[in-house]
Formats: sequence, C-alpha cells, structure tokens
Amino acid sequence: MEIKDQIKALEDELIAVRRDFHQYPELGFQEFRTQEKIMQYLEKCGLKPKKMAKTGVVALLEGAGEGPTLLMRADMDALPVTEENDVSYKSVNEGVMHACGHDGHMAMLLVAAKILTQNKDKLQGKIKFVFQPNEEDAGAKFMVEEGVLENPRVDAATAIHLWSPIETGKISVTPGPVMGAMDIFRIRIKGKGGHTAMPQEAKDPVIIAAQIIMGAQVIQTQQINVLTPTIISFAKVDTGTSSNIIPEEAVLEGTLRYLYKGGDDSLERPRKRLEKVVAGICQTFDAQYEIEFMPSNFTVENDAKLANMIKKIAEELVGPDNVIPYMTMAGEDFSEFTKQIPSTFYFVGIGNKDKGTDYPHHHPRFNIDENALSIGVEMHVRSALEYFRT
Repeated sequence: MEIKDQIKALEDELIAVRRDFHQYPELGFQEFRTQEKIMQYLEKCGLKPKKMAKTGVVALLEGAGEGPTLLMRADMDALPVTEENDVSYKSVNEGVMHACGHDGHMAMLLVAAKILTQNKDKLQGKIKFVFQPNEEDAGAKFMVEEGVLENPRVDAATAIHLWSPIETGKISVTPGPVMGAMDIFRIRIKGKGGHTAMPQEAKDPVIIAAQIIMGAQVIQTQQINVLTPTIISFAKVDTGTSSNIIPEEAVLEGTLRYLYKGGDDSLERPRKRLEKVVAGICQTFDAQYEIEFMPSNFTVENDAKLANMIKKIAEELVGPDNVIPYMTMAGEDFSEFTKQIPSTFYFVGIGNKDKGTDYPHHHPRFNIDENALSIGVEMHVRSALEYFRT
C-alpha cells in the first residue's frame, strides 16, 4: 500500500486521537493522562515506549539495517487558557486548553509512528519518537539532561509546528534561524521613598521606571539594524502600596527576543544595550539598580542540508508555490536539540478563515484545520524515509 493510501486509511483515527488530546489537556509536567494514552498507542504499534522527564515518552524503532538515528519530536503540554470554542471536543479541564497545536503534534507523530513501524523494512537506521512535556517552559532541557540524545546517539532531529499564521496547504521549511532566542529580564530600581506632597525629598522609582521603559525603545528603533530582528518588551511593573506614598523600589520585568549569532548574546548585544540605558537613567536620577537576565530559549537554527531535504519533500507534496519562507521571534525549546545536532523545525499551515482556524496561538478560540493533520503525517513519514536514503 502506498504511503498516501496508508495515511488516508488512518484519517479518522488521526482526527479522533487529536480530539481526545484536545478534550483532556494537561499543563506542563502534569501530562499524566496524555502520557498514558501515548504509551498505549505506541505499544499497540509494537513499540516499547519508556517514560522520561517525568511525563515524557520515548520509543525506539529499529529499522531493517544499521544506520544513523533520527529523532522525531512532538510536544505535549497545554496552556492555562479557558477555551471559548463551541465544539464537541471542547476542553473539559477548566482553565486549561490546547491553544498552541500540541494536540495535533502528538496525533500526527503517533500516526506517523504507526506507519513507519509498518514500513520499518525500508529503514536503514533507527528512529526515536520523542513526546516532550512542558515545551512552554524548557521541557526539552530536562530530556537532554536525562539522555534522550544518547543510547543510541542521535544524529539528527526534526519537528513540525502547526501554525495558524500560515494558510492550510502551505508549508514553511527554511534553512538557518527560524525562531528567536529569548531572555527574561528583571530590573530592580532602588530609589528613596517619601510623601507625594514633597517629591523633592524622594528619588521616585516610578518616574525612573517610566524613563527606562521609554528609553529602551530607542534601542530597537534607533540603535539596532532593522534587518536584525530584536524585540525588547516590558510586561510587568511592580511598585507602590498607596496613592500618596512614593515607594522605595520599582521592579520591571519583560523579555528580550533576538537572533542568536554566537557566544551568549546576539550580534546586536541587546542585553548590554539595555543595561547601558538603565545605568544611564539611574545615574541621572541618583538611584541604584540591579539587573538580571534569565536565558529561556536559544535560537532555533535549522541545519541547511536537512532543511533542504525536507523542503524538497514539501515542494513535491504541496507544490513549490506553497512552500514559503517564514521566521518568527516566538521562542521554542526545540533549540535544545538544534544547538547540539543537525536539526530542522518547520511549519505546517492550519490557517483557514472560513473554518475559524486563523486565530493566533495562545488565543482562547485557537483551533486547528484538521485537513492539515494528514499533511503533517505525510511530511513526517516521507522525511524519515528520505533521511535514511541520503
């Protein structure tokens, strides 16, 4: 039976698996039901799945001959979002929702695992099917630390993200950087408290915080090349206890997103630029500061050879005009794999305005155009088969 025919025969199962995951979403490192469902499915395929990183799953498929090991990854976790979709498979877990497509990722990889297991005589090597927990907060790091890239040693890795900004029927496979690195920052401004009737006696950290927020905008609009994507976003300001008391301190929190170019910072050095702004403004107001950067994700940088192989498959599947370039500054912990082994992370479009699947990721009405699921399965299967031929 041809691959397309095998996928066609499993379409109803594919959609049912996805909807089951969607209806019973679980947050990061709480994916216990999800883990059990995945293990049961893989066992029925004839594989021997193992638990890893608390709620993750890994299963090894050994092909007919010796060769490299390919890792294929799907993420498992849902988000703390209350679903607003009116569908039969709506989340039954109040305040938790698959609002990022991970339910589809798991379903696609499971069905691909079934088909590849049935075609293992065509594989000259091994495949590690990896179902990773807690993608929203660096779950890949824990899997790497527990040895997911070893025993056997992994030679390459691939992953698909279903993506609503891209129309259904289109795929994006791009060599080089495709998703941004992200640092979380915290700035503590130490002023001097006082009475709002006598501000001259104080060093108002609220005024200083406002100056820092506005001053930092100059970095991304005037100091950094617009062709080098860099985003500085302030998302939280914490200060004060009363309307007539000038507080002692103010704390600012936010994120830096940029493209990794080497070392522990980007080519444009946004960390250093931000601290320079903070230091200058605090000096002007005779205040002290503390600044902390907490790296979250590295840049997802696709291996050119692997990406071009997958791109060729995509062009054959959906046509060259439907394979488009795409880059986003959103973060992805698949970067834990891309920084160590040749890897490719690519996007399969699910955006369909008529079906209401064009809402942004993390939105309470996010949903998947389920016609895209079979495209993802075929990409998984064909890219794995092609990998062992090259």
